[in-house]
Amino acid sequence: MTKSSDWIDVEKKYYAQTVRRQPVVLVRGEGTRAWDADGKEYLDFVAGWAVNQLGHCHPVVTKAISEQAATLMQVSNQFYSVPQLQLAETLIENSALDLVFFGNSGAEANEGAMKLARRYGKLNRDGAYEIITALNSFHGRTMGTLAATGQPHYQEKFTPLQPGFVHVDYNDVEAIMNATTDKTAAVMIEPVQGEAGVIIPADDYLKRVRDWCDQKGILLILDEVQTGMGRLGSLFGYQEYGVEPDVMTLAKGLGYGVPIGAFMSKEHCMALVPGDHGSTFGGNMLTTAAAYAGTKFLIDNDIPGKTKEMEPYLLGRLNDLRGRFSFISDVRGKGLLAAIEFESEISPQVLTAANEAGILLNAPRPTTIRFMPPLTITKEEIDQGLERLGNALATI
Repeated sequence: MTKSSDWIDVEKKYYAQTVRRQPVVLVRGEGTRAWDADGKEYLDFVAGWAVNQLGHCHPVVTKAISEQAATLMQVSNQFYSVPQLQLAETLIENSALDLVFFGNSGAEANEGAMKLARRYGKLNRDGAYEIITALNSFHGRTMGTLAATGQPHYQEKFTPLQPGFVHVDYNDVEAIMNATTDKTAAVMIEPVQGEAGVIIPADDYLKRVRDWCDQKGILLILDEVQTGMGRLGSLFGYQEYGVEPDVMTLAKGLGYGVPIGAFMSKEHCMALVPGDHGSTFGGNMLTTAAAYAGTKFLIDNDIPGKTKEMEPYLLGRLNDLRGRFSFISDVRGKGLLAAIEFESEISPQVLTAANEAGILLNAPRPTTIRFMPPLTITKEEIDQGLERLGNALATI
């Protein structure tokens, strides 16, 4: 059997060194658990970066992939595709949006939404093209979404950036108001900022932004790449705040492990017409069959509702850890997206200790650890995972 260390050597030799990996080579998964090449078992509280909503290798999803792979995988969007249309119907009938376009990732979904906003501004706001986004937001790593992302440390190596983006403080409606001009086509924000460290806005923030967009005739785009598909305790994050977006983007959890993205819109603002947008692989049969099967299971079994019920349990156990370790300064979360904040920059050491203890975590900031486990996680698995984390923290 090839050891983890052997695979790590292969990666160093052949793979572009653009990501900071943890020294764990995962080879198998089931539910909330994963195993590495050396046979060690972990509880996975990363879930592919909030992708594996139903856990690793859920039988509903793997069955759909297997059957579709043996039938037909790719025909291009030149032709109709039944799994694509089944998924489209399911998303639209269970949301406040009217139309959907499928791509391959969250970055592609956001690119499509921004493209739609620019076309809308050209047609309806005398050529307006600017999009207001939030500081510390994260919208992707393409050149367009990089410019939209409000984090200078991601941008400084790649200037000059694409123009047309204005960044303001998150959770500050007045800042959006002050930044709005005749050039503004849209506001694009995350219902909860995930990559920033699970930053949760005031309860009325999205509603006030919605009201402002209505007043000014500009689009409200919600980036739900991380918050959609049940993660916050509703099928879509906007439902937690009592608003409806004009445009919404999805990815991550929409695929249950396969790569897919989508942007959805109200009919009144779908400014794109045939020839304006496209994708070779977007919405292909294999990915949409998996996404449809997973989404149908998610809805039929009210997984978002169970996520909402699990929220206080996870936060309660995290607060137990805060009571034990004085260097934990804050615990915050919504649904099954949570974070603990440290008083100092110890996240790298915590990740290393957590790996050794058998729990997989993510550190979006040097002072923050993020939790985004499968939505099917049990209380027993939370208990066991946080017991392992407690053992890891005791070594710091």
